[in-house]
Amino acid sequence: MDAATASQAHEPPRAPSTSELLLELTHAFPNERVTVGELLDRLEGRAVGLILLILALPMCIPNIPGISAVFGALLLAPSLQLTLGARRLWLPHFMRSWTFPREGLRAAVNGAAPLLRRVERLFKPRLTFATQFPFTILLGLQALLMAIVLIIPIPGGNWPPGMTISLMALALLERDGLLALMSILATIASTVTAYYFFRFGVYAMHEFGDWIGALFN
Repeated sequence: MDAATASQAHEPPRAPSTSELLLELTHAFPNERVTVGELLDRLEGRAVGLILLILALPMCIPNIPGISAVFGALLLAPSLQLTLGARRLWLPHFMRSWTFPREGLRAAVNGAAPLLRRVERLFKPRLTFATQFPFTILLGLQALLMAIVLIIPIPGGNWPPGMTISLMALALLERDGLLALMSILATIASTVTAYYFFRFGVYAMHEFGDWIGALFN
């Protein structure tokens, strides 16, 4: 065995990338519907960033109306965990028993994986202070705000907060502080977008109500 081969033999195994972890997760559940408890148990011991990413990815694509409120409620727990620096994610039993279709998770992951693979080469550990406590308090508060925005019924308002939380999650997973700092701008942009989407929705409903009223007058 030459020196190069010996060196390779003693190298630690390469840590799986985020996209590889996600694709592995899509084959982890045998049933057609997956409970939130099963998902959290499978992710137990992994970074809170991965939990945030799993819950945020379905919000980055068109979805059934109203489902964003469910995922927004689920995102409250890991967001609070990140804010408070808790080590273990806890959910009440009724939330652990919520289910979602396995194919929905698979579609979200399969849709995001190609893009993740392309951009993962851009992520690297840098400015790591921005991914550690106490800076994670700010990230947690941002994720909490985005989760609340998801709960509010805003037409078309699910994808900006979903993408923002995904950005934060990737920053935590890759220990990329630059990405974490960029998430601050993304949070501001998502909040402004949600505000104008909400105003437009209220205006559209008001106009529709006036139109219906005019039909019966």
